Amino acid sequence: MRLVGDERVVAGPYRVAHLAASCVGMVADAAAELLRDRGTAPEPVVVDVRHAVEAFRSERHLTVDEASPGEVWGPLSGDYRAADGWVRLHCNYPHHEAAAVAVLGEDVAAAVARLPALAVVEDVIAAGGVASSLRSPAEWAAHPQGIAVAAEPLVAVERVGDGPRKVLPAADRPLAGVRVLDLTHVIAGPVCGRTLAAYGADVLHVGAAHLPTVRPLVIDTGFGKRSAHVDLRTDGGRATLHDLLSDADVMIQSFRPDSLADKGFGVADLPPGGILVSLSAYGHSGPWRARRGFDSLVQLASGIAHRDEVDKPVPLPAQALDHGTGWLAALGVLTALRRRATEGGTWHVRVSLARTAHWLDSLGRVDSSESAAPVEQFLSEVDSPFGRVKHVRFPDTTTTWRHGPRTQGGDSPQWW
Repeated sequence: MRLVGDERVVAGPYRVAHLAASCVGMVADAAAELLRDRGTAPEPVVVDVRHAVEAFRSERHLTVDEASPGEVWGPLSGDYRAADGWVRLHCNYPHHEAAAVAVLGEDVAAAVARLPALAVVEDVIAAGGVASSLRSPAEWAAHPQGIAVAAEPLVAVERVGDGPRKVLPAADRPLAGVRVLDLTHVIAGPVCGRTLAAYGADVLHVGAAHLPTVRPLVIDTGFGKRSAHVDLRTDGGRATLHDLLSDADVMIQSFRPDSLADKGFGVADLPPGGILVSLSAYGHSGPWRARRGFDSLVQLASGIAHRDEVDKPVPLPAQALDHGTGWLAALGVLTALRRRATEGGTWHVRVSLARTAHWLDSLGRVDSSESAAPVEQFLSEVDSPFGRVKHVRFPDTTTTWRHGPRTQGGDSPQWW
């Protein structure tokens, strides 16, 4: 892999551009090795740092018929000053907004201002909502969850059972013929599926008509995938998903730890040789392992949004924890596929936003500011059921998606 371009193209102090380019480069290298295993000589991997950065904020560049596809953030999502610090509420989904209002009332800002930050967070979470409070990096490092996350690998690829060696046949794309079930939502998990699709995988996103979605993110992360609806509340829906899983190579899931396993789709339910990818917000061990979370919340909790010189949270210039974790999950899949080919086995890949934050923090700091250079060179357009979509091209220029985003639930729940 060769990186080209200056990393000082987004506002500092964190090395977001370096992280983005490194993620793209590691995945591209792993895909090239898998392609070589399949009998095709790969092209040299060259990653443009600026292209990688813009791919890590692809949702910002998305337009449909030359207009914004809609708002990503809910009206109550944001940072609120508490009596002793700062709180962030994530209210993009109706049930999360309802939980926050049930605890805080209609005047959310006034209610938060009267209360300690930790009390707000715990009360909102107890009501079924999602929230976090701002910590310094030192406070997070001493927190039981911060300690647990620091001890986890950045990308865990663990053999969890027996299974046959599965050598992928000769092909001209790294993931040709690989079947991927994508049971994820928002950004990190869908980015993993979108990345695997760019390398040739048959990615089937499985959602349900009754589950809330954020339209711009559905469009942005839908490239190269098919989309089917399966209702896991029904016996028929669970049977359909079991049938799909029995013929899948990979299943990606971003439900809270254990919640999907409770429905019969955990590690123990994988077919021999299957690969499960689990993405979580706050890690896979520690007291917060089952806590709901999103990129912006993890930035506050982990100290990434803390600045000594500024009395408010300062977000990263991209949803880098989400995008980075999605790319790292794809790296785990490529690693597990190669290990399955040489030694067999059933595999579990685990990544988390909090562990990606720990990595970003470990990269050090850089003095940089936002580049004013145009991004049009990284954009393309494609027709889709939503309209004419302008989007960021895939940052590994040796490959791309077979098609644009498709209608939610518009495909049959079956493999090609």
